[in-house]
Amino acid sequence: MPVPFRNAAEMEAGGAAAFFRIRAGDTDLDRFGGLLQVNGRGEPLEFTYSRLERPTGSLWSSDGVELAATRVLAASVFEAAQRTPIVLMCLAAEIPTQLLSDELRVQIPVCRLARTNDEVDPEDVVEEISYRGEPIRLAWRPRAPSTHSPVRRLVDALASRGLLLEPFDRVTAGIEEQLASHD
Repeated sequence: MPVPFRNAAEMEAGGAAAFFRIRAGDTDLDRFGGLLQVNGRGEPLEFTYSRLERPTGSLWSSDGVELAATRVLAASVFEAAQRTPIVLMCLAAEIPTQLLSDELRVQIPVCRLARTNDEVDPEDVVEEISYRGEPIRLAWRPRAPSTHSPVRRLVDALASRGLLLEPFDRVTAGIEEQLASHD
């Protein structure tokens, strides 16, 4: 009979944070998406990724093709995930606001991290924090989590450990590792 247990880091923070990233590939058409879920200590819990070749041809408008490809890739990565995170983290410079508000209806809080020059949507609820001496804006959708909510505890735990931006590098490394293993 197995011993019943719960991971202390997940219990402290209330769940997992998912770090989502989309990267261009070697060709102009390749796109790769990755989703790394971590606990409050930043330990990896799950990694999912997908690849998409961006559609081409005269039927696609130049403005719409990139957003459509990004939407399909994001949906693919989200559907492949086995765990359900309590917050989705992404970089404002990489993921357009409309992807996670108009194109896909994400049903958990979304936090787009923005550096000083990155744009945020006027409809986002924006908080500014100092992160490793750098001002970072947390652009929340649909609203910022309350002070004692599990989402706030998780984001605060990650921030206190210097893990608000670093997991995005691990997403890229995970995508590259998967690609190398398929060569």
